[in-house]
Amino acid sequence: MRIISLNVNGLRSAALKGFFGWLAGQDADFVCLQEIRIQPPQLANSVFHPPGFHCAYFPALKKGYSGVAVLSRLPPDAVIQGIGWTAFDNEGRYLEVRVANLSVVSLYLPSGSSGPERQAVKFEVMERLLPHLRTCHDSGRDYVLCGDWNIAHKPIDLKKWRSNLKNSGFLPEERAWMDRLLDAEGWVDGFRVINQAAGEYTWWSNRGLAWVNNTGWRIDYQMVTPSLSACIRQASIYRDERFSDHAPLTLDYDYPLPA
Repeated sequence: MRIISLNVNGLRSAALKGFFGWLAGQDADFVCLQEIRIQPPQLANSVFHPPGFHCAYFPALKKGYSGVAVLSRLPPDAVIQGIGWTAFDNEGRYLEVRVANLSVVSLYLPSGSSGPERQAVKFEVMERLLPHLRTCHDSGRDYVLCGDWNIAHKPIDLKKWRSNLKNSGFLPEERAWMDRLLDAEGWVDGFRVINQAAGEYTWWSNRGLAWVNNTGWRIDYQMVTPSLSACIRQASIYRDERFSDHAPLTLDYDYPLPA
């Protein structure tokens, strides 16, 4: 089973940059997209429904903003939009696709970098999301939480960690929340099961030479229930082409999908 996650920073933009052409050769079973920034009328274009995939989209109500998607090779048994919190769900930040006992989620946590007001929203999302993720973890289902979490967990996860200690995305409270998610709540960072190396980033600022110099952040994850951690066989970040300010994160699992 192959799962790809990518913040596309605008699905129409990513399409023009060749994302769907690249995707056609990836043999993915699930593709989780964040920040699609597209509205239902625009989704009528066939390019957003690639052959062989069942496509579930959850756009934000606000035009040109947020939104998530999951593309699945297998027909979903259920598609769940949101977590039941109106303010969060209106921004199109959580989409779950269920196939047999597997749940694949596209999750997009807000950024707090625009100022204190949005940072306060981010902290509220973190607080209110945790009980939902606990319910998922304890459900007995196999979960893969894919997406842009807008948090770098440890110094190894961003190039300039010392100068970002007081910046959104690497605040002590954010990192402590990630510690709790992994250590107390029992989720597993799938990429780190395979790869413990430094310099493995998934997002680069468009300013300066961040991309060229690999001055990046690892803020995109596939968090899994412990039942899946032993199934992870490969993990990679694709950098040969650039479809977005983020890079596709691909994990391969030894996991039996229904025929």
